[in-house]
Amino acid sequence: MRTARVLALLAAALAPASARWVVVNTWGGPMTAATDAAAHVMHEGRGLATVDALVAGCSRCEALQCDSTVGYGGVPDSFGKNTLDAMVMNGDTMNVGAVAGLQNIKHAIAVARGVMEHTEHSLLVGTDATRFANMLGFSPESLETGWSAQQYADWVAAQCQPNYYTGFPLDDSTCPPYSQPVVNGGPGGLRGEGAKKAPETSLTNHDTIGMVILGANGSMAAGTSSNGAAHKVAGRVGDSPIPGAGSYVDSDVGGAACTGDGDVMLRFSPSYQAVEYMRQGLAPTEACRRALARVAAKYPSFSGAMVCLSRNGSHGGAKHNFDPFAYSLRTEDMRETHVVPVEPI
Repeated sequence: MRTARVLALLAAALAPASARWVVVNTWGGPMTAATDAAAHVMHEGRGLATVDALVAGCSRCEALQCDSTVGYGGVPDSFGKNTLDAMVMNGDTMNVGAVAGLQNIKHAIAVARGVMEHTEHSLLVGTDATRFANMLGFSPESLETGWSAQQYADWVAAQCQPNYYTGFPLDDSTCPPYSQPVVNGGPGGLRGEGAKKAPETSLTNHDTIGMVILGANGSMAAGTSSNGAAHKVAGRVGDSPIPGAGSYVDSDVGGAACTGDGDVMLRFSPSYQAVEYMRQGLAPTEACRRALARVAAKYPSFSGAMVCLSRNGSHGGAKHNFDPFAYSLRTEDMRETHVVPVEPI
């Protein structure tokens, strides 16, 4: 009897604090529509359909072109192409599906789910990811809009400034392609302080939707969707489709998702790190803060934010040089989505 009671107490300690579902999303504003869409699926699925809800939520933002940084019609890359990145992770199985550089398919998060459920792989890229999407039944559609075409035209008219190239001759005054870079100084050498900088990270050029969902049964899912940095170097892949960087989840612990300067953040796997901090017993807010602090210690000027959700339903966020970041929240007992303010680290 005593052993049974100890096991029961242990199970209670490890179980979610309440049998309710929770949805968190890296943004408020127009992206609350994604939280609403995920919440609707969770309600209809009796709080159990975490992966379905995640895909529905991110798909909603893809369709709405949230902040012009998610879905089709974003700012094109350095050669005028529009591409999408997305990832889905199942916290029960640790299975992942992701796509990067997806072309001519508007439903990036759904294709990422297809990678997870219909291949033995985790990440497909470029034109081959598009071919796989066609196999799933997705028809080719242009990702370009009049607005996105104008953004590229205006950038070219400004001699492709600013941009993300470094060390190429004339990269600070002309458009790519460039000739071989000079590495050891001289004209076209590596830029120093005061030289031309890359585009500044902001809500309009580095935004990502990142979502973490807790089911009423303790199952969790996480994922992201983005069209990448504005005027990114063609072929660039940021943190969004990379497990542990853009998002990460383990149903035994919790999940996290990031937004901001993905080129810097992916070097630190902050979503994975935050989950590991929660595994050590840290509350979600502190886990987010410490994960971002590791990035800021090496890159004090970087801009980014993240949201964390534990397996017991507690949640929190953190930001660094990324005002006015706030995340959206919906739980089973809420009638509408709430936007939660976040303190800087």
